[in-house]
Amino acid sequence: MDVYLTTTIPYVNARPHLGFALELVQADVLARHFRRSGDVRFQAGTDDNSLNSVLAAEAAGVGPQEFVDGLAEEFAGLSGPLSLSIDDFIRTSRDPRHRAGVERLWRACAESGDLYRRHYEGLYCVGCEQFYGEAELVDGRCRDHRTVPQRVSEENWFFRLSRYADRLHDLISSGELRIEPAERRNEVLSFIAGGLEDFSVSRSVERARGWGIPVPGDPGQVVYVWWDALGNYVTALGYGHDGEDYRRWWGGDARRVHLVGKGVVRFHTVYWPAMLLSAGLPLPDEVLVHGYLTVGGRKISKSGGTVVDPVDLVREFGVDAVRWWLLREVPRSGDADFTADRLVARADDELANGLGNLVQRVVSMVHRYRDGVVPDGGARELDAVCREAPAAVDAALTGFDFRRATGAVWRVVDEANRYVNRVRPWDLAKEGDPRLDAVLAGLVAACRTAGELLEPFLPDAAARVRRQCTGRPLPPPEPLFPRLR
Repeated sequence: MDVYLTTTIPYVNARPHLGFALELVQADVLARHFRRSGDVRFQAGTDDNSLNSVLAAEAAGVGPQEFVDGLAEEFAGLSGPLSLSIDDFIRTSRDPRHRAGVERLWRACAESGDLYRRHYEGLYCVGCEQFYGEAELVDGRCRDHRTVPQRVSEENWFFRLSRYADRLHDLISSGELRIEPAERRNEVLSFIAGGLEDFSVSRSVERARGWGIPVPGDPGQVVYVWWDALGNYVTALGYGHDGEDYRRWWGGDARRVHLVGKGVVRFHTVYWPAMLLSAGLPLPDEVLVHGYLTVGGRKISKSGGTVVDPVDLVREFGVDAVRWWLLREVPRSGDADFTADRLVARADDELANGLGNLVQRVVSMVHRYRDGVVPDGGARELDAVCREAPAAVDAALTGFDFRRATGAVWRVVDEANRYVNRVRPWDLAKEGDPRLDAVLAGLVAACRTAGELLEPFLPDAAARVRRQCTGRPLPPPEPLFPRLR
């Protein structure tokens, strides 16, 4: 089946941080995994049209377009350092596909009678670009940014979200719109049960500093950044002109999968589906939600001063170590606290000492005892774990559990290492034991299996493993991973 897989598009008010890299790496794993059984379109991008970007540009003394252009390049540039397989990258301020699609979506919702103007007053967090009620704040401050929201009063366009409460509840509770993990689904259902209020979908040109897409037919207002940004999932497909990509990846039978952070669940599972229902468009099939990365217990964020630069990490420790920590340490549900020491410990223990040492030992023994030629046969003791591992990885990724998926890969490595230590091929060689051929063949097969299974998670390392274990004779053994400490 075709799969259309997207990440959120982050504000470009500062350089990218490790929290967004987590989402990109998770999406890349799923994209590579899904490509084994069908076609995939993996999309990412940047959310340029936010007040955050305008304020940051003013602080930097440059215009907003110049400001976001520079930073957007850094977000797009993460593909190289993180070994990502992104197929399409959309920029909301530059891409001609986007404005046409946003305007069409607006008009479709207006035709449904779901857009109207009214005066509004509320508490607005600029960092979140979101209004909050008093009860949603902690000591009067935003939970994520720990800032006091501004009191805003103006007349805007509103969307009739309240009209869609029952339909959204039915879609989510039935699983037709799947939200994972379950605690996030329950959180959304609870939010809907508490009553949905219509929400503002435009801002005055004055408050937006003239930045953003004008509301069709009302040039004194610009489209609210969240409405604008959520539209990217269809605008990048050419929805504005009913393009072929839209018909294939959104209007057709493709599986539509969004990856999002827990802080934006409400937008992607309530506001966005309601907008699509209003416009008469298909909904996403799945919204997969990850937690936050923290440093010292505080969320990694541009505004919070807890930024960890993923490119710097890759430069210092390598892409395999960075991707491996993100996939092995971050739980399916909940947050993960980052330290460089944890990253190094995980890479040294599992990549260098575990897989790297295994492959080097096995290839060395094939060269020492069989002139580099892998014998025929196999080790029955390793067959079962190698045979079971692909299904275990698939089940874990179906459940959006990267920790369990990488654990299934690592079971092959652990079993092979235990087998080496138990069977002691060097003793078999000394004794001229004929079982040595089957032992070596089985170990090479286990290493190849590990390399194949590892490809979605660590594509660069997987390629090195496969090269080391392929050929007649095999290439000379060489270290696959550096020890970092």
